[in-house]
Amino acid sequence: MTHTVIAVGQEAPFKELVELIQQWKVGFLPVLEGEGRVIGVVSEADLLPKEEFRDADPARYDVLRRLPDLAKAGAVTAGELMTSPAVSVRPDATLAVAARVMARRRVKHLPVVDASGLLQGVVSRSDLLKVFLRADEDIAAEIRHAVLSSLPARTQVDVRVREGVVTLGGTLRDTALVPFLARASRAVEGVVDVRLDLNQPVSEQ
Repeated sequence: MTHTVIAVGQEAPFKELVELIQQWKVGFLPVLEGEGRVIGVVSEADLLPKEEFRDADPARYDVLRRLPDLAKAGAVTAGELMTSPAVSVRPDATLAVAARVMARRRVKHLPVVDASGLLQGVVSRSDLLKVFLRADEDIAAEIRHAVLSSLPARTQVDVRVREGVVTLGGTLRDTALVPFLARASRAVEGVVDVRLDLNQPVSEQ
């Protein structure tokens, strides 16, 4: 996550919100109260209705369906504009959890808050993608340590990683372990895909 966060209070005026987003090149602003508890967020999408409805004829819109946007068009402070409660994650959330929250809630940024709701940082889509810059050697080392080391004795499986694509090769006596190997390797951060090149040994007489 990014620890340095530009945030505002509920009374921050509309123009200040726009200026902060433009100046700091951010997509949203957490709205705080008290000692830093996150109570909502203001995104670019929350600000756009002001322009969309500026000279619009209300008769052209489905008023009931667009009521939330119409309300934001008349808002002038962060407290009136914010989406609340804020969609957030805890500092110990995995990258996979954060990615799922973003996808399901259709947001591009997430405040990271502690158990008391106090702001700790912000994670964005670009932050989540940085994991795929992880070195192939580091990925291979983690798979050997965290995955392959747990296999039964006499199992001869090794790992190769190229551009984040993992290939597991060798001899696997117990084919029931194949789903475990694939799933556990895919869970390692930075893995783009997993390919299996495993053989069964000739049956011993």
